[in-house]
Amino acid sequence: MTGTSREALVAALRIRRHAVPRSMIEKATERRLAGDWRGACAAANVDVAFDLADVAGRSGAKVASRLEDDLRHFAPDLLRWHLPRAGGGQTAVAPREVLCLASYGKGSRTAVLQVVAPRHVHGPQRLRLAVLPWPEGARDWTSAPHLFDARRSGDLLRYCGDGDRAPFFHPDGTPLAPDELPASPPEGGPALHEWTALAWERGDVEAAFDAVGIDFDLTGDERYPRWLNAATFASAPVAPALLAREIARHLGGVSPLWVAVRPYQELVVRADGKRARPLLRPVSRKERDRPAVRLAEHRWRRLPDLDLLRAGMVTPEELHPLVTAALFPGHPPASGPPGMVPPGPTRVRCEGEWHEVMSGGHGLLVPHTAEEQQREGALLALGGRTQGCFAVQRSWRGGGLLPRVLREFRREVFLCVQHGDTEAVLRLLDEGLDPFVRDGRRRTLLHQIHMVDHEVLLPRLLDAGLGLEGTDHENRTPLHVAVGEFGSPEVVRALVEAGARTGVRDVHGRSLAKMIKVYQRTELDWLRDGAQR
Repeated sequence: MTGTSREALVAALRIRRHAVPRSMIEKATERRLAGDWRGACAAANVDVAFDLADVAGRSGAKVASRLEDDLRHFAPDLLRWHLPRAGGGQTAVAPREVLCLASYGKGSRTAVLQVVAPRHVHGPQRLRLAVLPWPEGARDWTSAPHLFDARRSGDLLRYCGDGDRAPFFHPDGTPLAPDELPASPPEGGPALHEWTALAWERGDVEAAFDAVGIDFDLTGDERYPRWLNAATFASAPVAPALLAREIARHLGGVSPLWVAVRPYQELVVRADGKRARPLLRPVSRKERDRPAVRLAEHRWRRLPDLDLLRAGMVTPEELHPLVTAALFPGHPPASGPPGMVPPGPTRVRCEGEWHEVMSGGHGLLVPHTAEEQQREGALLALGGRTQGCFAVQRSWRGGGLLPRVLREFRREVFLCVQHGDTEAVLRLLDEGLDPFVRDGRRRTLLHQIHMVDHEVLLPRLLDAGLGLEGTDHENRTPLHVAVGEFGSPEVVRALVEAGARTGVRDVHGRSLAKMIKVYQRTELDWLRDGAQR
């Protein structure tokens, strides 16, 4: 087992299975291999916001030619696999981030290929690929082409360990036996990564850093928060051997080096002429506002895929094919994450006995006759309380509490929607998914229509009987959500043309016109004017 918390592992698993589904990988790979880099971007929900002719006009034909050659090998699905995520166990991409992938040209004619993350955690998870000058505060990924370039994806093995195999595994992907792991600190190679990782997971952070030639000081004084201790850092996904290699790359610079392990858990490196080895210690309160070089997270963080493999939560076959090929050169080609499968029956206590309830038939299948269900509906209409199977049915369509199996299935359904997997949603509906299901925020599939291909799903959901005026926990209609969570102008117009009311307000009194103004959605001025009238 790894030192990563169960919650973090579950979140990483959801990211792998829903944020980059197998269908996306297959379509993007097919387009890339065919030389259609724009088609690959479209398959991976990446909007291309530049034209090569304009790049040639601004930065020269040579720059445009180099950029076009790199784009032919750009794997947007692999980039999405490795993107930084929002905190709190969410699967959404970290919002408002800008990642610089490559830089071309010099001086004022420099062109930077960059990826812009979504503005909102709950909004569409589409990325934007642009060519612009280097933006302030951007993350520098120019030294990490193995995270997005199919030609360099094999270098991932070198970045997560030193040798011809990944730490804790044989080249074919089978785990090392306990007696194959090092019992004492080795000099280098994958064994050093294994020993330091095991020491870290035991909570022996000082020993892990000592093995890679770094002094670690937590004695501190009043400058440090009192809650900082070895256990605080032992729960963070740090790979000591990788961090040591990254520190060695930056020693000799003017600015201090920072390692942002977690919010308010930053470490600073000291390496002056009086010290034989670098010193790593917490950042004091007074140092927080001083300039520093922040070490890139992807160069010192443990690879989530290896954590999931060690925990037995995935197999090499279920990873991104380029990741499996890099980490396990002796393993057959991988297929990618498995598709979503509706769960089997779950047991519910009902009328003094156990009943089995399951998804299907465009609702929840319960072992009750139509007459019994009709009688229960009449009881509810008269103000009575539902129990057992009927309470589960009501929660399923009302966003309430559910048995664990159904609750997790519902979560996965809405994760498919959040990450734009229209194909999976259509397949689930064809297999009998209830189109009236609501998530924990009482949102229907129509409330999330701005996340998926609305041209395909909007008519399907309206034909199923879903209403455009249904409200969520904040009294927001699907149109209200699409406006407030940066749905495209096309989906907003489609909802209006389908008959959605524009004179709506949520529980906070915010109208569509107010939200358009606050979020500066000038492309929706036509709707604001109509809503105000």
